[in-house]
Amino acid sequence: MTDAVVLLGGFLAASVRVATPLLLAATGETVTERSGVINLGLEGMMLAGALAAALGASAVGPWTGLLFAVLAGGLLAAAFAAVAIGARADQIIAGMAVTLGAVGLTGTIYRQVYGSTGAGLALPTLGPVPVPGLSRIPLLGPALFDQPAPTYLALLALPLVWWVLFRTRMGLALRATGEGAAMARAVGVRTGLVRAAATVVGGGFAGLAGATLVLAQVGTFAEKMTAGRGYVAIAIVVLGRWHPAGVAVASLLFGAATALQYVFQSLGLAVPYQLFLMLPYLLTLLALAGAVGRVRAPADLGKG
Repeated sequence: MTDAVVLLGGFLAASVRVATPLLLAATGETVTERSGVINLGLEGMMLAGALAAALGASAVGPWTGLLFAVLAGGLLAAAFAAVAIGARADQIIAGMAVTLGAVGLTGTIYRQVYGSTGAGLALPTLGPVPVPGLSRIPLLGPALFDQPAPTYLALLALPLVWWVLFRTRMGLALRATGEGAAMARAVGVRTGLVRAAATVVGGGFAGLAGATLVLAQVGTFAEKMTAGRGYVAIAIVVLGRWHPAGVAVASLLFGAATALQYVFQSLGLAVPYQLFLMLPYLLTLLALAGAVGRVRAPADLGKG
C-alpha cells in the first residue's frame, strides 16, 4: 500500500470521525425541524450531553456516559418544548435561552464536581472497534469500519430515521405537522404532542453528539467545548435539504474541512493557525450563502 493511499485513508477516517458529532446532532435536528420546530438550543443540549457523559463515564464507565448524555439532551429538549411548544414562546428566543443557560449551568456543575480548574481530567473512552474483514478494505475500511461505537450508531441512525420519516404513519404525521399544522390538526393529528416528541428525540441525538466529543474524541471535558458545533449542525440540516441522505453528505463535507485544517497545520506553513481554524466555519457561511433561495424549508418551520 503506497504512502498516498495510507495518507488518504487516514484523512477519510479522520473526516468521518470528526463528522460524527455533527451527523448525530444534524440527524436529530432534521427530525425536529421536519415537525416545524427550529431548535437553536441544540448547542446547549450538546454541551449538556458532553458534561453528562463525563459525569457518567467517570462514575461508572463510557457506556453509562452515553446513556446519561442522551437523557441530559432529552431533558433539556423537554424543557425547551414546554416553553416553545406548550407556552407558545418564540422558538428562536427560547432556543437561545436554553443554550445560554446550558453554558452557565454546565460550567457551574463542572467546577463544583471537578474543582475550580478541572485540570488533568481524564476519562475512560470508547476506542475504535474494527469490523472483522471490512476494516481491511483500502481507503473505505479505516474510514467506515474502524471507528468508535458512536460512529456506527450515527450511520445506523440514518436509514432508521429515513424509514420512520418517509415510510411510516408516524413520519407522515410528523411531516404533515411541519408542512401545515392547521390542516394536520383538522384530520386529527395531535400536533403539539408530535412536535414535543420530535424535539425530545432531537435533544437526545444532540446529547449523544456531545458525548461523542468527550468519549470518542478528546477524552476530557472543557467548558464551552462544543465551540459552535450545534449551530453548524443546524446549517447542515439546511444544506442537506431536511433529508437524512443530504444531511449525511453535508456532515461529511464539514468533517473533511475540519480534518483538512489539521493537515494544513501539520505542513508548517507560515500562516497563522487561526486561519485554518476558521476553515469549517467559513465553509458553513459560504455554503449557506449559496443555498439561499435554492432550498425550501418545511412551511410551518418556526411557527407556533
